[in-house]
Amino acid sequence: MGKAQWVPTMFVRLLRLPDEVRNRYDLSSHRVAVHGAAPCPPETKRAVLDWWGPIVHEYYGSSEGYGRTTIGPHEWRERPGSVGRPAGSTVHVADADGRPLGPGEVGAVWFARPGAAEPQRRPDGTADLAATPGWGTAGDLGHVDADGYLYLDGRSGHTIITGGVNVYPREVEDVLLPHPEVADAAVVGLPDPEFGERVVAVVVPAADTDRTGLADRLVAHCRARLAGFKTPREVRLVESLPRSVAGKVRMGELRASLVPEPAGSRPWS
Repeated sequence: MGKAQWVPTMFVRLLRLPDEVRNRYDLSSHRVAVHGAAPCPPETKRAVLDWWGPIVHEYYGSSEGYGRTTIGPHEWRERPGSVGRPAGSTVHVADADGRPLGPGEVGAVWFARPGAAEPQRRPDGTADLAATPGWGTAGDLGHVDADGYLYLDGRSGHTIITGGVNVYPREVEDVLLPHPEVADAAVVGLPDPEFGERVVAVVVPAADTDRTGLADRLVAHCRARLAGFKTPREVRLVESLPRSVAGKVRMGELRASLVPEPAGSRPWS
């Protein structure tokens, strides 16, 4: 096999195989595994590293080619959840007005190509980064640590604001996806008359899962691992999620498919 490229959904499905199946094959020829295209839950990646060894490498970048980051297996063990440091370009995190943010602060992730112009900043520090030659963003939200390693928190258009508090769907998805009764999952915000938006988990149950009480079990699973305001107030069970060929959920199509629940249903308390 040598070198192979993967997406996180493949990891999840492989990890669900029975031990007798996983142990049946000689993986010694699998020397390098590369993954990207979609976020990978840290628990899933850690399990793959435990199984395959230190051969799993990750990349993140925009299809427009502004820049990318990479991280190797040993680095990732030290900084679980990171997508690495920039390769060639530079990475910057900024607020909605273009002001640079410091380590640990969540904002828009921007790349600047080598030789890119410096942003023209106003006296208050704001800048039009989109108009700055050589700068670009894919619309992702993230933060960097003190050593310049990038962590992704979600996408700017996908942030759920519930009761005035931001919820990043990726954090909830990272809790749901490793659950043995979940084959696939995405988290969205739907209108709520009290909180503005409510957190809704859209879940594809794993094969042979007993769906009776599954929503309750998944809510309890999230509640034990997340703050209350991040815990899904609804769980919708579906047969599949609309994904692109690159493995990314087509969020617009997913939201359009989420018709209101029948009268008499209630969100989770």
